[in-house]
Amino acid sequence: MKIEKIDETHVYFNKLIDYARNCSWVAGDHLATMLEDRVFTDWESAFAAVVDERIVGFCTFMKTDYYPDNKYFPWISTVFVDEEYRGKRISQQMIEAVIEYAKNCGFSHVYIPSDMTGFYEKYGFKKIDELKNYGGDVDDIFVREI
Repeated sequence: MKIEKIDETHVYFNKLIDYARNCSWVAGDHLATMLEDRVFTDWESAFAAVVDERIVGFCTFMKTDYYPDNKYFPWISTVFVDEEYRGKRISQQMIEAVIEYAKNCGFSHVYIPSDMTGFYEKYGFKKIDELKNYGGDVDDIFVREI
């Protein structure tokens, strides 16, 4: 398994668009559109987990996320792993790859939004806030110093 930072020049760019568009999570379609529209700027990027040349998960590293009150950054967001690959710590490997990239970009901490309790804490994240998202739901906001 490998984690790839994906930009429009990467061999997996179109594969990631197709995978995200057809995955079981509604946010995948949003990621596919963001990739097609080339919205990532500066250090922002998408990452893909790849097993035997097949994409099995993705996440993003971005300046903003799905919140009107976007008072934190940078975000690790849109973390998804294909159902048949869950339980193999692929999300952890993607998060660690993004954290390494964030360090190289000069960041000292990263944030993750989630509605799951107990998941990101096991990767060293601490809940620091709750934010109402554009859909009207409230998500927990986690931070990890890096």
